[in-house]
Amino acid sequence: MSAATAPYRGNADAAAIAARFRSATSALVVTHAKPDGDAVGSVLAAIRMLERIGAKARGVLVGPVDFSLQPFLEGQPLSRQGERPATDPDLVVVVDTGSWSQLDSLAEWVRPRADRTVIVDHHRTGDPAMAALRLIDPASASTTQCLLRVVDALGLELGAASSAGSIAEALFIGLATDTGWFRFSNADAAVFDAAARLLRAGVEKDRLHRQIEETARPARLRLLSKALASLELLAHDRAALMSLSAEDLRAAGGGAEDLSGIVNAPMVIASVEASVLATVHDPGVVKLSFRSKPPVSPGAPFVDVDRLASRYDGGGHVHAAGAKAKGALADVLERVRTDLRSLPECSTRA
Repeated sequence: MSAATAPYRGNADAAAIAARFRSATSALVVTHAKPDGDAVGSVLAAIRMLERIGAKARGVLVGPVDFSLQPFLEGQPLSRQGERPATDPDLVVVVDTGSWSQLDSLAEWVRPRADRTVIVDHHRTGDPAMAALRLIDPASASTTQCLLRVVDALGLELGAASSAGSIAEALFIGLATDTGWFRFSNADAAVFDAAARLLRAGVEKDRLHRQIEETARPARLRLLSKALASLELLAHDRAALMSLSAEDLRAAGGGAEDLSGIVNAPMVIASVEASVLATVHDPGVVKLSFRSKPPVSPGAPFVDVDRLASRYDGGGHVHAAGAKAKGALADVLERVRTDLRSLPECSTRA
């Protein structure tokens, strides 16, 4: 089996990743385009870990970052552009993705450096050829939860703060946001154990919640209003579909950084099991966000949106996934409607 067709699995534990970190003198940390809370937290945590052990580390973020996360980037050793990095480090760290397409403009820079690249990720799909060493654990709720093991393997103090901030805070950002502030089904006992450790290390939970969840711009509410105005209920009200055109974004004065959580809005309806939001940022490309509810009881059916997203060459998790579809918004929406109308065929069991 070739590397390109090999399953996306880990081949290294936290100790192996820690040893590779210790051998590096310079490192560049990257993640998927349009980084979310877990991606941002993972990049910051990896940079701080590497700096603590004496490596010179920087990060590169591609695409818009949610408005609420931008304050955490101020003063950090980060580049906010998609150009090829000017440096040539002896270690490349890819966090929260293993997909070439999600690396966007950084993919061609990373490809020839696979032999010096490590992946730390919690997604089920990706390309193992991206990195020589891979710590991949789909059972973890966030990539920062995986990185916590690397912190322990390095013997670092979680709460020690520098001018760049603490490792604990960066880890908590990813853990909290990828579990919906511990409301999602992936918030298991291990997640709460990790959260308790981070709180004991000095994380200010209330401050972070206010910063991340209660600092939206007015544009977000205007976009939420437009999305709800487009709401369609399909498959006997089991599925919700919303859309935002490029004109909607312009009229609301918002952008991709204002869309966080909008896809979840229809999930308050009792009958809705899955929700899809289609948005247009670039001409001819429709971004699809998929969400679903966990099963009502162990073994009960639920909607695996990772499988739905795979129909559009996307992926993610069983209850949260994303994809990009080429074509006009109206054509993509009709395709999604067809898939959602056959929703019973997309249900699987835990």
